[in-house]
Amino acid sequence: MDTKSRILKAGAKIVLQKGFYDTGLTEILKAADVPKGSFYFYFKNKEDFGLQLIDTFADYLKNGADTFYEDQSLSPLAKIRRIFKWQAESFLKSDFKGGCPIGNLSLEMGDRNALFRKKLNTVFADMKKRLAAHLEQAQHQGEIADSLNIAEVADFILSSWQGALMQMKITKSITAHQVFDRMIFERFLKRQDPVRT
Repeated sequence: MDTKSRILKAGAKIVLQKGFYDTGLTEILKAADVPKGSFYFYFKNKEDFGLQLIDTFADYLKNGADTFYEDQSLSPLAKIRRIFKWQAESFLKSDFKGGCPIGNLSLEMGDRNALFRKKLNTVFADMKKRLAAHLEQAQHQGEIADSLNIAEVADFILSSWQGALMQMKITKSITAHQVFDRMIFERFLKRQDPVRT
């Protein structure tokens, strides 16, 4: 692993647990086992590190989701459902510490830093776009109702998921995911109109 990747990986673990503001540069350098000069070779300052860290988090979530999006044995709706289950199970394994790194940074930095806000908004927009594409496939295949506005559904699902993650964090329980899963996939998206023939 190259030095820049090592710094980002070490920093990502700390920021996910402590937040961006409470993470010190010295702490990152110690965890990555690199001198301060190496940090400033790759990053202008802590803000620049944070902005690049958003890309690291976004790539992690995208690659994880792609594992399911690319699984041809699953229907479009089953792919989406499995992604949220994967995230919930990962959260459970970490004893509900951390959560969604993009959601966490949005809560912490969204109203503090315009550059963070813009970049985080772009990441969420990409997540919604990818989710909407698979919801559209599910709609074309008759898994969900034709009457649903796909863009609104994608927005609603991601917003609901961020709320579920927050509830899991404070209750230290998987219950919020179970409720989310039932309400979204067994109620909200369940077809009420006749299936096309």
